[in-house]
Amino acid sequence: MDARVVAPPVAAVADDAAHRRLTAAYQQSLRYAEDLRRLYVQLQRGVYQSLLGLANALEAKDPYTRGHSERVSRWSRRLAVALDLQPHAVEVVTQAGLLHDLGKIGVPETVLRKPGGLDDAEWALMKRHPLIGAEIVAPLEFFAGGALVIRHHHERVDGSGYPDGLHGDRIPLGARVVAVADVYDALTSDRPYRRALSPEAALAHLMTEAGRTLDEAAVATFIGLMRADGLAG
Repeated sequence: MDARVVAPPVAAVADDAAHRRLTAAYQQSLRYAEDLRRLYVQLQRGVYQSLLGLANALEAKDPYTRGHSERVSRWSRRLAVALDLQPHAVEVVTQAGLLHDLGKIGVPETVLRKPGGLDDAEWALMKRHPLIGAEIVAPLEFFAGGALVIRHHHERVDGSGYPDGLHGDRIPLGARVVAVADVYDALTSDRPYRRALSPEAALAHLMTEAGRTLDEAAVATFIGLMRADGLAG
């Protein structure tokens, strides 16, 4: 029997070659996209680390606030997790906690370190730091949620806070979380104008403010964390 090899039609060969070229081009595009994603992530980290360096340098000048932002970030993260925030929201709160006082770079050191109470003009300068911090990070599109937390971490549930006088649920949840951690750490740290409170006294203060100036659920959860750590009776 005469066996013959039948060559595929020319059109089929051409189609197969075109398909291979398209597949190769698609795979190359995927590699380019992954390279760009990695570069973008690296740029994000670089910018964030630069801002964190500024915040740390600011705190390092003042023995009373050294380590404050790291502690606020750590407590904020634990509180966010305990409140069942989504993983991305937890990360935003954690990062915003580290940068929440970044805007103090725009407040005169004489105001930041004043051993007594602030007068009206000095207080007006101090109250600008959430706005300044938010403005510093505002150009970073990947950190839009963090900018809101930084701007509003001094808002209070009853509307008595600043800079916008927001109240209740109008305050972003992340900002309400950072506010609780911020108040607790401030109360339990020495300041030029007062000595640190004990953990028990600070928690008692939080309980009196729960539902008034601080988010009630966040305070209750925070106290639960403290009790679990043996820091509350």
